[in-house]
Amino acid sequence: MISIRGMALMRGGNVLLQNTDITIFPGHHVGVVGRNGTGKSSLFELLRGELQVEQGDCEVPKQWRIASVKQETPGLDQAALDYVLDGDTELRALEDQLKQAEAADDGHAIGRLHDQLATIGAYEAPARAASLLAGLGFSDAQFQQPVKAFSGGWRMRLNLAQALIARADLLLLDEPTNHLDVDAIFWLEDWLQRFPGTLLLISHDRDFLDAVCQQIVHIEQQTATSYSGNYSSFERQYAEQIAQQQAQFEKEQAQRKHLQKYIDRFRYKASKARQAQSRIKALERLTASAPLVANSQFQFQFRPPEQLPNPLLTLDNVQAGYGDTVILQSIKFNLVPGSRIGLLGRNGAGKSTLVKLLAGEIKPQKGTLELNSGIKLGYFAQHQLELLDSNATPLQHIQRLDAQATEQQLRDFLGSFGFSGDQATRLVAPMSGGEKARLVLAIIVYQKPNLLLLDEPTNHLDSVMREALVYALQDFEGAMVIVSHDRHLLRTTVDEFFLVADAQVQPFDGDLDAYHEWLQSQQKAPAETQESPSSPKVDRKAEKREAAERRQRLKPFKDAVAKYEKEVHKHEQALAEINAKLADNSLYEAENKPKLTELLQQQAKLQQALGQAEEQWMEAEENLQSVEAED
Repeated sequence: MISIRGMALMRGGNVLLQNTDITIFPGHHVGVVGRNGTGKSSLFELLRGELQVEQGDCEVPKQWRIASVKQETPGLDQAALDYVLDGDTELRALEDQLKQAEAADDGHAIGRLHDQLATIGAYEAPARAASLLAGLGFSDAQFQQPVKAFSGGWRMRLNLAQALIARADLLLLDEPTNHLDVDAIFWLEDWLQRFPGTLLLISHDRDFLDAVCQQIVHIEQQTATSYSGNYSSFERQYAEQIAQQQAQFEKEQAQRKHLQKYIDRFRYKASKARQAQSRIKALERLTASAPLVANSQFQFQFRPPEQLPNPLLTLDNVQAGYGDTVILQSIKFNLVPGSRIGLLGRNGAGKSTLVKLLAGEIKPQKGTLELNSGIKLGYFAQHQLELLDSNATPLQHIQRLDAQATEQQLRDFLGSFGFSGDQATRLVAPMSGGEKARLVLAIIVYQKPNLLLLDEPTNHLDSVMREALVYALQDFEGAMVIVSHDRHLLRTTVDEFFLVADAQVQPFDGDLDAYHEWLQSQQKAPAETQESPSSPKVDRKAEKREAAERRQRLKPFKDAVAKYEKEVHKHEQALAEINAKLADNSLYEAENKPKLTELLQQQAKLQQALGQAEEQWMEAEENLQSVEAED
């Protein structure tokens, strides 16, 4: 296990943590949360051995293999699949030793190394790498493309795949969803839920943390506090602590009223029922989240637009793309005040292309796009962070928008975005991505837009700023179109979804859960074949007889697969129960040592049994596939 006792951690003369005690048990999945700059990434560097404690102890089992995501990816000629395989350092080391043994014609060493390679699943490694790449959104054709052919975001996905293939005992993931779309996030959630090792995850995506983690370490005011349960459970526990110091939560009451008004209006209207259900869920969680926002330095609202023309924007049979390449076609819809649209679709389907079209960054290839003369656009996209004046301060950026306002008025406004005191007069150049994103949002809000186009607005924002943005968007009076992988943001601010798929943009009748189901149905849908009129008649009786015989041949193999799959599930459930018991902090008090020892022994036995059952299951699957292939 990871044991941190009485630890003080510093960086660049700044104290990040002091008097810190954290215990993380093998197999636990732990979310590390806190505002940007509190020391989350430095904690990861400590665990990797890149930083040293100032005092106290930090113990990580020496035999543990530790994997994390590289932050840089050189422009290599190496194929993407081979680059991912490099993440399995044990595999690569054995392969190098095998080459040396073959060069030396050392038969004994060659045989031993082949056995070792078989033991670690080396011959299935390319298939595992391909599965990881496919899950993260890469097409088969991209597997053999050189690393240098991919953009920065896709190279980060390659780095993530490299970390996942490492067969690590301890996996450290720092904001892994930042460069992923919703489809890949769903896949990564499923993968991490099945990951048997210890996981530490830094993320500001609350839905992701809820799905993956059973323990939360919250870093605040140089202190790290451990909470059992997922992120929602942490919020409730943390809220109870704050509630003892606060008489009431005015923001909570305002938001409850805002959400309840929507629910009362739409819960019995068929076309809005699913969205209303999402708002009901948000209302249920509001009691927990309101204190977090009430305690936040980020508290802002969108200023009322000066006018709300109707419609704001109209698209009629529009085709969009780049040069001669068509990405979207036959787009038809209107945006009116109050439209709150979320765009869904696979990566590369055209969501950002549609937003760029609405923002005027690209022109329609065909059709008509009409903008009302009274439109005032607020457009957020990642590239706009780079358009900020590096040699200007936040205060100067806002002064350029309103020369009549006093400096104090502008400072008060910037303070709601976290730029208070000297921070308002710092140059943009050395700012972090999160600070630049907050400044771009501040610039947008100050201009009183009546149409918001937000393309991944939460990238680089911490959980507190994300929650503040949710609150502000819920009260926005104009129209908005959002592309985001933050499902909490979508659930709590969007009224209707549009699906971007197959070059079309169509209303999607459902919520995010329905979209997840749609994605799964797309993956499982069998290829449909139809007989042509000239096809010869098929002997249906013979066909049925052959099918029955084939089922009989396959039955024992399928039964074996089902048997071992059931065993794996049984051991996983038992292990989950043991891990849940081990999460009880009182268990580690002196008087409970016998019980702790017994539970740890049970955990070890179950992990061994689970490993054996998984091997038997995989062997049964291979046998079944072999028989199916022969048929």
